[in-house]
Amino acid sequence: METKLNLITEMAGKEKGYKFNNLIHMLNMQNLKECFYMLKGDKATGVDGVSVEEYEKNLEGNIGDLIERMKGWSYRPQPVERVYILKASGKKRPIGIPTVEDKMVQMCIKRILEAIWEVDFMESSYGFRPGRSSHGAVEKLDKIIMTKPVNYVIEADIKGFFDNVDHGWLMGFLKERISDRSFLRLIKRFLKAGYVEEGKKYNTFKGTPQGGIISPVLTNIYLHYVLDIWVETVVKRNCNGYVELIRYADDFVIMVQKKEDTQRIVEALEKRLGKYGLELAEDKTRIIEFGRYAEENAKRRGKKPDTFNFLGFTHFCDKSRKKRFKVGRKTGRQKFNMKIKEMNVWLRKIRNAYKVKEWWPILCAKLRGHFQYYGVSGNYGSIRRYYYLTIKLVFKWLNRRSQKKSFNWKRFVAYARKHGLPQPKIYHNLYTLYGY
Repeated sequence: METKLNLITEMAGKEKGYKFNNLIHMLNMQNLKECFYMLKGDKATGVDGVSVEEYEKNLEGNIGDLIERMKGWSYRPQPVERVYILKASGKKRPIGIPTVEDKMVQMCIKRILEAIWEVDFMESSYGFRPGRSSHGAVEKLDKIIMTKPVNYVIEADIKGFFDNVDHGWLMGFLKERISDRSFLRLIKRFLKAGYVEEGKKYNTFKGTPQGGIISPVLTNIYLHYVLDIWVETVVKRNCNGYVELIRYADDFVIMVQKKEDTQRIVEALEKRLGKYGLELAEDKTRIIEFGRYAEENAKRRGKKPDTFNFLGFTHFCDKSRKKRFKVGRKTGRQKFNMKIKEMNVWLRKIRNAYKVKEWWPILCAKLRGHFQYYGVSGNYGSIRRYYYLTIKLVFKWLNRRSQKKSFNWKRFVAYARKHGLPQPKIYHNLYTLYGY
């Protein structure tokens, strides 16, 4: 499959207006098996309750039956199982869990769509793309503010993006590069599959299947045409100063040089999103002064310079050791509190269910994962605080397993040293370019 995908990417790059046909034939036995094995670590089951291990027992037979149903158009994706996860704001976000069979088909579709559109996607787009990451977006943001004439930042938020994607517009965008009606029809069936919540099925008339493997690439395709191209070809041409966009999935910021451009951009953005069935969240969309002159200007007004949030970090105006301006960042307060709350809940549940030696490696993995994401230049204080608060929680819950204390502090420290805990560490150095 990889060879065929490379050929598709090559063709897409050579001819920008080329439309691909006969894509449905790529959903064959060999390619679907390859996509199935990419799901091997996935433990979640959909509405049918079939696990990856169960589906694998008769893999070729199951895929063969799937292909026959596809040929006869009797295959219909099953509704996703809706569950909720806690957001940093305290609200719950719905996600859907597809069946194993539907995940496999989605994986195949995803790889094909990526092969076509990766050559079209713009530099400003970072979310869920091969070779790109949230840290790459943060680094690019830092570089732009530090090296370009940025004086303002538009912090924008699309209200309920994943629930409001217009299916008609999305299918139209897909037709820009795909002429295979059968392949497009299959994608539309996934969009219309609906979801099940508390045993009741609900139909979907708009939005992308949250939790679905194809959702991230569909998000990028939708916002590529709605936002990225528009900023590049319309907004920049009609502004007096420098303008740049950084987008990670539906999370984005726009950096602007001239104050007079900022309000015009926001007003135009509202109209642009409205045309495609989307809406700016007014309470989360702000224009803030940010850059090398923001702190000085704020002091004249007797205020502190504004901050903005992006990808879990609060970005603020800071000074280097040489008293030069730099972009500072720390873990966002809501994110930090949510992560501590999650750790507390997990420790409370696990303390009596398993022996310490069984859950200790999981604790280490959780700490390591937190440091690997939030361990960026300037954020050592936040990850160190997270480490110490986690240690206090571990000590607390270890001593609540029974009425008798299991550990005094000295014994606990000795245990932690013997069995090891990951230490706070900066994994992503963003300050190497500017001579700090």
